[in-house]
Amino acid sequence: MFSQQQDNMEVTALCIKLLSLMMMLLCEHDQKVNAASLHIDPNRAQFFEYESLTFYCEGISYCEVVHESKGKISSCNKTNNITLTGSSCILRNVYTDESGEYWFDAGGGNKSNSVNITITDGSVILEIPALPVMVGEAVTLRCRNKTTSSETLAEFYKDGVFIGNSATVNSIIRSVSKSDEGLYKCSISGVGESAESRLTVGESHQSLPDITSPSTPWIIATVFLVILLVVVVLYHFGKDDWNKG
Repeated sequence: MFSQQQDNMEVTALCIKLLSLMMMLLCEHDQKVNAASLHIDPNRAQFFEYESLTFYCEGISYCEVVHESKGKISSCNKTNNITLTGSSCILRNVYTDESGEYWFDAGGGNKSNSVNITITDGSVILEIPALPVMVGEAVTLRCRNKTTSSETLAEFYKDGVFIGNSATVNSIIRSVSKSDEGLYKCSISGVGESAESRLTVGESHQSLPDITSPSTPWIIATVFLVILLVVVVLYHFGKDDWNKG
């Protein structure tokens, strides 16, 4: 009797260990899904003075954005809104001294990714993504004239080197690679030149399992429950065979 109770206790302990491991992986999954990240709309690194933009704080209920030199942005207290995935904060009528790096406090001494923007009082900006783009994606760089929307010949530069011109003021990279990373700017003859902004290219994760998929936790739970069931069955069959022998 004592031996059977001991066996049952060992099986129970094993089940608890497996269930604990399953819960740990599920918690890790939830942390990745709800990871704090900062987005910007419109998604571009350059703005004309007096334009407005919106920061989206994913995975957090209050969007309190921080500027690298100004600290917490006070206007977020008035424009903070709850979204389906977190919260948002609007910056209206931005000024040149609001250029720089932005992030938000993600709690526990951690901060979100940063977004770097440039605000100019000039006549030309380069519309380039502020957030990283993935390898293989198509990216359009647009040279924008503040005073007119008519198409004008624009010149584009990467790391200070001329890379081409376009009569549609658009430069299209149809499949981005890591070699496309760098500092870009553009100019329109007789109008002016934009500031430089960095294009950042991240690795594509299409070939990897999507850890953020809603079905992922159920797959993890199912796999561990099957393993648990197999372990228990093999244990009991093994014990019966041993007793028979």
